[in-house]
Amino acid sequence: MEEQQQASKFNIEAEFNSREHSRSARYKPRTTLGELSFTKTKSRFDETSYPLLTRSPIIHKVSSSDDEEEEEVWNKEHEEDRKKYTKKRKKVGWITIIEWVLTFVITTGFICCLTVDSLRNQNKWDLEIWKWCLLVMVIISGRLFSGWVVRIIVFFVERNYMLREKVLYFVYGLRKSFQNCIWLGLVLLSWSLLVSPGVQKNNEIFKKVFRALIGVLVGAIIWLIKIVLVKVLASSFHVATFFDRMKESVFHHYILDSLSGPEIDQTLTDKHKTFKPSSSLGAKKGEEQLPKAGGPKKIDIEKLRKLSRENTASAWSIPRLVNYVMYSGLSTISRTLDNCGSSEITSELEARITAQRVFKHVAQPDAKYILEEGLLRFLRREDIDTILPFFECTAGETVLVRKSAFRNWVVQAYTERKALAHSLNDTKTAVQQLHKIASAVVSMLIVVVFVLVMGLATSKVILVITSQLLLVGFMFQNTCKTIFEAIIFVFVMHPFDVGDRCKIDGVMMTVEEMNIFTTVFLKNDKEKVYYPNSVLSTKAISNFYRSPDMLDYVDFAMDSTSMDSVTLLKEDIKKYIDSKPKYWAPKHALYVKQISTLDKLDMCLLVTHTMNYQNYLERQLRRTELIYELKNIFETLQIKYQLLPQQVHVTQFSTVDGGPTRQI
Repeated sequence: MEEQQQASKFNIEAEFNSREHSRSARYKPRTTLGELSFTKTKSRFDETSYPLLTRSPIIHKVSSSDDEEEEEVWNKEHEEDRKKYTKKRKKVGWITIIEWVLTFVITTGFICCLTVDSLRNQNKWDLEIWKWCLLVMVIISGRLFSGWVVRIIVFFVERNYMLREKVLYFVYGLRKSFQNCIWLGLVLLSWSLLVSPGVQKNNEIFKKVFRALIGVLVGAIIWLIKIVLVKVLASSFHVATFFDRMKESVFHHYILDSLSGPEIDQTLTDKHKTFKPSSSLGAKKGEEQLPKAGGPKKIDIEKLRKLSRENTASAWSIPRLVNYVMYSGLSTISRTLDNCGSSEITSELEARITAQRVFKHVAQPDAKYILEEGLLRFLRREDIDTILPFFECTAGETVLVRKSAFRNWVVQAYTERKALAHSLNDTKTAVQQLHKIASAVVSMLIVVVFVLVMGLATSKVILVITSQLLLVGFMFQNTCKTIFEAIIFVFVMHPFDVGDRCKIDGVMMTVEEMNIFTTVFLKNDKEKVYYPNSVLSTKAISNFYRSPDMLDYVDFAMDSTSMDSVTLLKEDIKKYIDSKPKYWAPKHALYVKQISTLDKLDMCLLVTHTMNYQNYLERQLRRTELIYELKNIFETLQIKYQLLPQQVHVTQFSTVDGGPTRQI
């Protein structure tokens, strides 16, 4: 019965969406030339009600011949991706070519200066020619050398600390700045070794160059510290806000991949079990078929499982989880995997079709349930115990996973992953904006430090800089306050995420987009509302997504009724609530609010949902079903509300033909 209601609900929604789509297509106005460059604004959470023609084999795989054709197309597409990737790897930047050419020329000149007698002892500005060649070679080739050093360090860190230490995330984020620090350090070291202190004392230009090198190196170190602080802030923010959600999303991805793939080989240990794409199933969430050669390696499903079961958040696991959730390829730390072909679920319709395929793959032929034996063919025992509550089953009882419950789990996993991906994307944008603000502040600090190191900071210069900073601070006082409040609101308070349903000033809205300065909300009628974050920080915000299972009230009135009828009413309500354990919690209450006009009982039924009001439509549907059931109970028990006979006083009336008026 429940499956029929769910199916009928989905059919009604699909029919309504298809009618709206056909109606909009039928009455679409003629497009003018000026409108061709514009697209219609829509919500990021809108779903299409018709199949999309994607290269994902979700919808088109029907028979074995179709499977072979689709697999051939799929392999061709991945071959194209592999060629693009290889071409990108082989492409060398023009700056690198110039550096190599200059390195070759300068090295040749350096060798000539050491071997040719006429050039060996020749000086230029109190310094030998070969020293000048060596300094220029360090300046030009030092960037190449520092790049090699960074690549070697990254290689060993990636090889020895994979999934174990908290450094890989920072190594990848800091490698450019670290490379610049090494380069400038080599230049300063070469200058100190080749230019003697006596030469520097006698030459004022050499003094300025030495101080300039120190100032630039200090500036590079300050810039490196700034990046470290921003990375630490971003990682800590992800830990506090998204770690549990990302871990749960990756765990659902692991379960879906395991159920979509082959059975567990009993001859292999669990340590060596890896995921192999199943040719009979398409559109597995996050599936990747990478090229066999010339491309990056694929993360096996065992690492995905370990990642989803981490209890403590590390600076390595956090960006790893972010990559899995945000990017279509569920890529590893190598950013080149984002260019691989996509076979992920991209709509709710594809999620339903995928759920149907996976259900047939796991369950017995023509079965309406997935038994525990079927799950054990693909999953470990501990994974089954963890996932059973999501299948609307309880550990310890007979495992019977219904098709509707399995479909709801896949759709819910897709919806949660989509909302989380939008949240992570907006968080990344906010961190980038914060990075720009920090870069502006640090740039001013580097300029001040450079002036101090160069010895240009006289009392007049310091006075001018201080007065200008005070003037700028006074002019942009409100702007600085707004920026500070917005940063505190986004990174410290953070009362909601993208996709959360909230209530602000009594208006229920869904978070559409979240930036560092503004937040975009979407009302129930799809109206967009923009709020400055500095204003939101002063308002009371109700977040339904973060709320526990919520209560609901149904008010009704009835006339004077016997206690037996009220007792039967309570029993029938209890029977109905107990028959819907997936909708309502067993604990409920029926009480009298007040007695009005001696003939009306104002009563209230207090019930507890098994969810919060994040899915507001589902809440309204459950409430509607409860009200219909109450109406049926009232009719069965003949409980009605009727007005008592009233005494009517007629003061006057007139006849139809306009005769005389009489009074009573």
